[in-house]
Amino acid sequence: MVTRLGVKAADLLSFEVFRRGWDARKKSAIQLVYTIDAEVRDEPAVRARLKGDNHVGPTPDTSYQPVTHAPSGLQKRPVVIGTGPCGFMCALVLAQMGFRPIILERGRIVRERTKDTWGLWRRGVLNPESNAQYGEGGAGTFSDGKLYSQIRDPRHHGRKVLTEFVKAGAPDEILYVAKPHIGTFRLVTVVENVRAEIEALGGEYRFGTKVVDLDIAEGADGARQLRGLMLDGGGYLEADHVVLAIGHSARDTFEMLHARGVALTAKPFSIGVRIEHPQTLIDRCQFGPSAGNPILGAADYKLVHHGSNGRSVYSFCMCPGGTVVAATSEAGCVATNGMSQYSRAERNANAGIVVGITPEDYPGDPLAGIVFQRHWERKAFDAGGGTYAAPAQTVGDFLAGRPSTSLGAVVPSYKPGVTPTDLARCLPDFAVAAILPWRTPS
Repeated sequence: MVTRLGVKAADLLSFEVFRRGWDARKKSAIQLVYTIDAEVRDEPAVRARLKGDNHVGPTPDTSYQPVTHAPSGLQKRPVVIGTGPCGFMCALVLAQMGFRPIILERGRIVRERTKDTWGLWRRGVLNPESNAQYGEGGAGTFSDGKLYSQIRDPRHHGRKVLTEFVKAGAPDEILYVAKPHIGTFRLVTVVENVRAEIEALGGEYRFGTKVVDLDIAEGADGARQLRGLMLDGGGYLEADHVVLAIGHSARDTFEMLHARGVALTAKPFSIGVRIEHPQTLIDRCQFGPSAGNPILGAADYKLVHHGSNGRSVYSFCMCPGGTVVAATSEAGCVATNGMSQYSRAERNANAGIVVGITPEDYPGDPLAGIVFQRHWERKAFDAGGGTYAAPAQTVGDFLAGRPSTSLGAVVPSYKPGVTPTDLARCLPDFAVAAILPWRTPS
């Protein structure tokens, strides 16, 4: 480092790893790539000498600055609905600013929710209000625990999230590895510790509390103002500042909002399948002779294909050394997700192979996309045998356009189990055509 900066060893006052990744383009010589945050003597002179070097620059300010602080004598506390990643981080920041938020969650506390989720995975018993989607921690608790995205973050707000997670018990390495990851079991403890801090700062959690309607007043000028929330069981909560952090699965809440005239906009989303392969295969493909090196860990991948029919097919939520999990929150539906533990040491890798769709594919009101999703999730439930088992097919049979009658060398990780069939029964024809353009829909 002293050679790179052109300084004497005595002038290097301190340093730490800011980011660590790897370059695997040459499988025979994989390189670790580090970004180092260094403190040097006479920094202005060093920077002046290295002016124009795109790989050397001032350390960015990654500290988080609160936008405001609660006024004294605050009468009405803000309400956050939902305790997924968005909800609990919003509640944490509000609590740190002195607003003492009230947090409403229709599901259960994370430890109890874990039992309910395992009830579906192990026994095929679904609790519609406490599952892989609903409950403390949201869908992220029973997903892969990834802590990165492809969104540009020039103000380093993501650093605030990572720092709070480390304070709550996440490993320090998430602050510098290129693709930070915690894993489901560790996330449970992190979520509990975040709740403890929010409560210590005056925040209040109310579990098993579902918002079923809004109390909206309309003034003489036509302006509408929220006055409160109607709760399941006849309860009422006065509120005029509410954050809806309800995620994508609270379909009944979307229906209520639409009925109340709240502006909703249909958005693009994706539909597809989960594919599993041996993790050792992915490691060899990505790392070559370096596969298995503990520094590299389990390899991931990313695929993108632009089909001739104008559709994009891409991998999503790739889970190295993980499992495919049941992620439905509605009776009579099957939806899958992927997750990994912190070790990423399971036998299989899995990823979603999905096709992008737009509101033009499900015309109608803003809720037409929900109708579309339910239709295909029910198709998957029926194809799986009506027991929350998932429909499954070998890659060879899917490519050949024939139903599977047995499974191949890869042992599916999905619980409560799989049923061999033809996955084309569970997908729109255009999705099958995008993934396999040569296949004739059945």
